[in-house]
Amino acid sequence: MKTFTHYYLLLFIVVVSCNQKDTQKIDFLLLNATIVDVKNDMTLENQYIAIKGDSIFETGPMDEKPEFDSKESMDLQGKYAMPGLWDNHVHFRGGEELIAENKDLLSLFPRFGITTVRDAGGDMAPAVLEWQEKIVNKELVGPYIFTSGPKLDGPNPAWAGSIKIENMQDINNALDSLASLDVDYVKIYDGSLNEENFYAIIEATEKRGMKVTGHMPMSADFKKAVSLGMDGSEHMYYIMKGSSPKADSLTKLGLGYGMMETITDTYDEEMAKELFTELAQKEVYITPTLYIGKVLSQLADEDHSSDSLLNQIGVGIQKTYEGRVKSAIRAKSSGSQMREKVSTLAKSMIRPMFDAGVPILAGSDGGPYNSFVYPGESLWGELFSLTEAGLSPAEALKTSMIYGPAFFGMESQFGSLEKGKVADIIILNENPLEDIQHLRSLEQVILKGKLN
Repeated sequence: MKTFTHYYLLLFIVVVSCNQKDTQKIDFLLLNATIVDVKNDMTLENQYIAIKGDSIFETGPMDEKPEFDSKESMDLQGKYAMPGLWDNHVHFRGGEELIAENKDLLSLFPRFGITTVRDAGGDMAPAVLEWQEKIVNKELVGPYIFTSGPKLDGPNPAWAGSIKIENMQDINNALDSLASLDVDYVKIYDGSLNEENFYAIIEATEKRGMKVTGHMPMSADFKKAVSLGMDGSEHMYYIMKGSSPKADSLTKLGLGYGMMETITDTYDEEMAKELFTELAQKEVYITPTLYIGKVLSQLADEDHSSDSLLNQIGVGIQKTYEGRVKSAIRAKSSGSQMREKVSTLAKSMIRPMFDAGVPILAGSDGGPYNSFVYPGESLWGELFSLTEAGLSPAEALKTSMIYGPAFFGMESQFGSLEKGKVADIIILNENPLEDIQHLRSLEQVILKGKLN
């Protein structure tokens, strides 16, 4: 009798232990989700998504769902779940007096499903780095921020807060400073930077293993920059210049951006095709910023006073919009069609670039000074523009949530809803793979495992 009692006691302990092992403790459980697989342009129906801490603990079909002990659960009833969007070109800037207004912009991004942004340089690096830390610690609502810190420019920088570069010592000091700030990449600007220092920055970042992207002085050669190890290029001016047979002669004339109308008129598709192949082989990321190009090209004629988001923007930031508006009015009165030509050509280049394998990044360029390019909404505008340029909805979404992480080598952490990935999730009522406009059906956002 004692033996049987001992046996059943052991059996009871084993069964209880197994049940305890099978019941996994998690923080958040999403039920009956339709997972949007952007990479493979498909959906998976009737799925569960288990979240623990900041990460996805497990996903799978509902009929194979194990027992979970979850603090919170939500039945999505077939709604669409996909990774959060990345805006790969934004700005926080405007000086100390606009720090508070820039901080207020952070909450706009999640409202549009944007869970990560790449800050492309400004003049409030200490504040941005503080926000970055607070967002990670869930003390502040906003997207995770990858930042370049201050931009590198020439002796007369175009933007306040930029680091002046005149020689190699300046470059080394600047990169030491950026490394001490623990920035995520280096951003070059072309306000007064010469081509020699531009090339030298690329070589120096390459030696240090730092990512580098940005603008290019119009006196420089795009292909040479690529050969030296440039990781990315912001906007389409420089890739256009690299695709014109007139580029060298125009460079010798020292026309700067004044050459762009001729560059667009002499764009050569065969030259462009060769350049695209090289960019793809060397994995150079191109951020087209189509949407801001469209907005700025129409500034002289558009009335933005009734924009739905204008009242969400601080009065100090709204004041910064005046500069580009006045510039657009002057350009129109002078008869310049440069912005319109650049915008039209840029749109036509997207499909061939993508087909060649060039990694394209969706970036809005939203932020102070960039008139009426509102944080959050403008990334949707960029994705809509990319589909208008010929990309499918899945391809456009890849430029945000797949290639964004890839630029930083973080594909294993972002880009899909799989075990081990960061739990940045957006919930939509309609399938964005069928129509990119279905982003407008956004219902809820989960930031690092927490419902926003």
